[in-house]
Amino acid sequence: MPLKVLILGANGFIGSSLTHAILKKKDWEVYGMDVGDHKLGHCLGNPRFKFVEGDVMISHEWIEYHVKKCDAIIPLVAIANPTQYVKDPLRVFELDFESNLAVVRQCAKYKKRIIFPSTSEVYGMSPDRELDEQTTNMVYGPIEKQRWIYACSKQLLDRVIYAYGVRDNIDYTLFRPFNWIGPKLDNVFEAKEGSSRLFTQFISNVIFQKPIQLVDGGKQSRSFTFIDDGVDALLRIIENKNGKASRQIFNLGNPKNDVSVERLAKYIIAAFKHYPEYREHAANAKVVKVSSGKYFGKYYQDIQKRVPSIAHAKKQLGWTPKVDLKTAIRLTLDYHLANKDYSLT
Repeated sequence: MPLKVLILGANGFIGSSLTHAILKKKDWEVYGMDVGDHKLGHCLGNPRFKFVEGDVMISHEWIEYHVKKCDAIIPLVAIANPTQYVKDPLRVFELDFESNLAVVRQCAKYKKRIIFPSTSEVYGMSPDRELDEQTTNMVYGPIEKQRWIYACSKQLLDRVIYAYGVRDNIDYTLFRPFNWIGPKLDNVFEAKEGSSRLFTQFISNVIFQKPIQLVDGGKQSRSFTFIDDGVDALLRIIENKNGKASRQIFNLGNPKNDVSVERLAKYIIAAFKHYPEYREHAANAKVVKVSSGKYFGKYYQDIQKRVPSIAHAKKQLGWTPKVDLKTAIRLTLDYHLANKDYSLT
């Protein structure tokens, strides 16, 4: 019997890419829910994909029915944008923690396998050179730095799921994405500053000929990871060959792509020079420095370095990320600049 996979947030960045990959590479059935379907494309016509438009904060009966019905539950619905952590922390808590907690409890009730998206943010401001799933301490700032409500919400759900595993023998996998990037992360043809994650905001700024703003000088670094590499890991986790992913926590990131935000901006500007329509934009692109207080407000606090140890994922899953950062940027631009009339809002 083919696996039945429930993806909540199927129209999101990870959800749409994962749905597409499952339908292309596996014989599994996918049941999806989201508030829209514009990123799902031809997946909607696939007989192995059953999609319903709905809100996880409202559609409780549909979700419970499908938790009972499916083999693997993947709740991907979350606000994952630092601007929102600062501006609307209570909404972040309500969606990211409370709504997902209800799904986790249903998985525990019906003894279903849950594959939960944790985050690299759970490590906070840890000073470790490499962040390790088993040994790294999680270090957050004071209460007034509201940006940590996202990391706290995710960390507490990690702990709840782990506790269900210990007490009730629930099967779970926690995965921690490290700055996944790629097509459909955000709408790059939306000019509004702060509406996107850093990677897509920089692309948007070049398109609209606005200065790229480096928060606190852009010295902080991230390990940017291409979506296809992340999805490859997720397929291995869902398949769970020989139970190697059961009750495990995996960092899923590309330590070879660890670069400063300032260098990322340079790479993006350079990549635009390969597209004749935007060559002049790239030539005239400006990079400016701005304080975090001015850009995000007083409730923000930043992380200087975030490099994953991926030894555990290599050992258990046989997974290694393959796409270098410059290729990831080119693939993202190829997609968006070829589909600029296609709404991804």
